[in-house]
Amino acid sequence: MRRRRTATLAVACLILVLLVCAGLIIGSGGISVSTAFDAVFHFDHSPEQAVVRDLRWPRTLLGIIVGAALGVSGTVIQTLTRNPIADPGLLGVNAGAAFAVSVGVAVFSVTSIWGFIWFAFLGAFVLSVLVFVLGSSARGGASPLRLTLAGVAAGALLTGLTTGLTLVNPVAFDQMRFWRVGTLADRGMTPVVAISGFVVVGVVVAWLIAGSLDTVALGDDVARGLGAGLFRTRLVGVAVVTILCGAATAAAGPIAFVGLMVPHVSRRLVGNDGRWIIVFSAVCGAIVVVASDVVARLVIRPGELSVGTVTAFLGAPVLIWLIRRSGIRV
Repeated sequence: MRRRRTATLAVACLILVLLVCAGLIIGSGGISVSTAFDAVFHFDHSPEQAVVRDLRWPRTLLGIIVGAALGVSGTVIQTLTRNPIADPGLLGVNAGAAFAVSVGVAVFSVTSIWGFIWFAFLGAFVLSVLVFVLGSSARGGASPLRLTLAGVAAGALLTGLTTGLTLVNPVAFDQMRFWRVGTLADRGMTPVVAISGFVVVGVVVAWLIAGSLDTVALGDDVARGLGAGLFRTRLVGVAVVTILCGAATAAAGPIAFVGLMVPHVSRRLVGNDGRWIIVFSAVCGAIVVVASDVVARLVIRPGELSVGTVTAFLGAPVLIWLIRRSGIRV
């Protein structure tokens, strides 16, 4: 089993490498493979290499980091809530981070990526707690559909407020009109450097608590019987989701459905071993976001769609299929 998982991981990494190459050569203007390679390893300041070095390479790296963050956060949040349709976007976490960033821009004149990050952390944490409280308040406690409905309602409200803030504030509108639909374009290396440390820490912590998450997924009574620290695991899990979603949203805006799709793909590939699922979720999340970014550049060339639009087209049918397959009831 371990050998099969290792081979599958190697194939997934190879697919990611091929997508990275595609991300470097595909755009409004074609770039040869040799030019893209030289731009990364032997930069000579030519215009073609500058396009790769300054525009395509940073956005591809950002896609890898953001995808890994969203994939792992989706796995953690699905396990914590025992909800197969949980997703940082569906549960409103991304919307909370986006709203907090919009408040920072419109009210506090935040312009730096570091300001975006800290406001996004605050918004993601508050929404995580709020959705769980709302979803657990009805008789019978938190069911998968109640949590999802609470997240969708809170996310819709905050998305509307975010839109209102950006429309009435010209500065916020100018800074956020592309960011709030989820995009990797024109970000540069600054957000890559800013969020990479947070994402690495979040993924490593998620991997370290994967065994405890597996126990929590069995149910509270079973977990207590096995001696699991439920409160501690949930607290650390919420912190991981906050860090990963906050960092990803601060850098690229709210990108939906990646955290919904990736955990299910990972479980099908490697089974129910939590640590392997975390690793595969990071790699598969990166694959989904980088592939979506490549598709976004191809659909309406020489223009491009936002990566958030592409993931929404992919994720909506997956959500419907998961609901039908799971037979989820209120």
